[in-house]
Amino acid sequence: MSHSKIIVALDYSTADAALELANQLDPHRCQLKIGKELFTRSGPSIIEALNKRGFNIFLDLKYHDIPNTVAKACAAAADLGVWMLNVHALGGAAMMEAARESLGHSADRPLLIAVTLLTSMDKTTFDQIGLQGTIEDTVFRLAQLTYDSGLDGVVCSAHEASLIRRQLGQKFKLITPGIRPEDSDHGDQHRIMTPTQALTAGSSYLVIGRPITAASDPMAALDAIEQSIANY
Repeated sequence: MSHSKIIVALDYSTADAALELANQLDPHRCQLKIGKELFTRSGPSIIEALNKRGFNIFLDLKYHDIPNTVAKACAAAADLGVWMLNVHALGGAAMMEAARESLGHSADRPLLIAVTLLTSMDKTTFDQIGLQGTIEDTVFRLAQLTYDSGLDGVVCSAHEASLIRRQLGQKFKLITPGIRPEDSDHGDQHRIMTPTQALTAGSSYLVIGRPITAASDPMAALDAIEQSIANY
């Protein structure tokens, strides 16, 4: 099982493209994230194929529904052998607690984390949807709710990681998208950090997509990122 801090986002539309990229990576040196498009098009078979190659899979479907529905979806994801899955913290405590109970208490159960606010959200969007206060305050409230609901961690921007880490301790896992190595394109992410900055801020795992998947040599790009965070 990989102990890498790097999660490579397989943001592809087909299983063939995802497997082609996976075949260029070492499963001992990264985990893989499967999102909505790839899972919707390819289904559970893509998880099975990547598990057979030895990869830990983060199933990033962000479940958000009534508690019973989310609990059953999480149990189904666990049956697929995923390493980690997530829900939306905005679904509330009852939903998150039901999801957590559905996974049982064995040592090999999947990690269950919650999304606070998407890293693509800027202040304009925050205001448009009627949330009050600041992005940072809202992220922290949702992280605290997640912690109190018994989940393992949250997805958050690295910009909020230091505050969450100080308040919720070292065991609570912080998974941070919006990670871009120095001199890379920002894409559609607004609240970004470099890998070293994110780990310094308290991130547990770094979700990295195009800087690796769009590289001419994905394994070399992964190696360069590993070298940049070697002291962490």
